[in-house]
Amino acid sequence: MDPSRCLVMGVLNVTPDSFSDGGRWEDIDLAIAKGLELRDDGADIVDVGGESTRPGAERVDANIEMGRVRPVVMALVHEGITVSVDTMRASTAAAAIDAGAAIINDVSGGLADPAMAPLVAEAGVDYVAMHWRAPSGDMDAFDRYQDVVSEVRDELEERVEALVGAGVDADRIILDPGLGFAKVADSNWPLLAHLECLQGLGHRVMVGASRKRFLGSVLPRDDGPLSRENATSAVTALAAAHGVWAVRVHDVRAARDVVHVVNAWQAAR
Repeated sequence: MDPSRCLVMGVLNVTPDSFSDGGRWEDIDLAIAKGLELRDDGADIVDVGGESTRPGAERVDANIEMGRVRPVVMALVHEGITVSVDTMRASTAAAAIDAGAAIINDVSGGLADPAMAPLVAEAGVDYVAMHWRAPSGDMDAFDRYQDVVSEVRDELEERVEALVGAGVDADRIILDPGLGFAKVADSNWPLLAHLECLQGLGHRVMVGASRKRFLGSVLPRDDGPLSRENATSAVTALAAAHGVWAVRVHDVRAARDVVHVVNAWQAAR
């Protein structure tokens, strides 16, 4: 992976109910083929998820999640792809790491499963800790902030302290502001406008805005997730220009083109 530019993480939802592409890659063979396609389109990382975290989503059984994720991870790692796994469960994370996953992407930042931090510490893998206040079924009710930037920053700093206290290598921690999680619409924009506040914590930062509903809230016409792709590219450009470590996206080819344009622009300066 090229450390001189923003990395592109491609989303691969092996689920029937994810908000944008639920059900399209639920079949294992189709999921593996999609992962290879994401690699060919330029993904630096393929992020495999077996449990939807869309607003209102219900938890799935741990064995179902693991059964969806593990064979896909094994196949993609065998093809030389850097794989992350989007999970809140330590048991799923352990199975994914055993299958070759290099990154655990935990939308709860370790709050959903107290066994996650010790597992990550022992495994020595990279760990994305997202800002999270409540499970998907309840999170919209937790969109209550006096100052969303400072509160998210402080809450992420608390998570970092807890993770490091549990033995996680600080250099392995990546922070995610959790766009759309306990942030319905207007709460998201200040976080994007002040990414430097999160970067000031001294960790890599990942932005996951792809096709999310807050993008649709500012568009003249919002016809659902797929209609937000241009808006996603705009956020990708701004995030890359502000030096984030990675963007998590559905349309990898578009994001990779955006990143190259940003790099050329900045090099010319």
